[in-house]
Amino acid sequence: MEAVKTDRAPAAIGPYAQAVKAGGFVFVSGQIPLAPDGSLVEGDIRVQTERVMENLKAVLEAAGSGLSRVVQTTCFLADMEDFPGFNEVYARYFAPPYPARATVAVKALPRGVRVEVACVALAE
Repeated sequence: MEAVKTDRAPAAIGPYAQAVKAGGFVFVSGQIPLAPDGSLVEGDIRVQTERVMENLKAVLEAAGSGLSRVVQTTCFLADMEDFPGFNEVYARYFAPPYPARATVAVKALPRGVRVEVACVALAE
């Protein structure tokens, strides 16, 4: 296993890595809408999703991978009413063949954010 770290995405706020490379894959920890300096990005679901996707992109690139190599995402929404706006932004970051995806509603997310996304991608 190899931990992945970049200053182009927020540092982990707990005992976990931004991502881990193992077995030909990159496992990216859930990203919330924090700027690389750790400050909270406020705004509607579109603004928050944009920041989350940019964080995923930065971590994947630091691992030598990229969004085009993502095979699966797990998406958490604090309110399923936000799904259309989330999906609109999410769709701009991927092209066919799209990754497999699970999207679930949760009671709450860290720091009161509206969205969190984790992913698994092929390494190099």
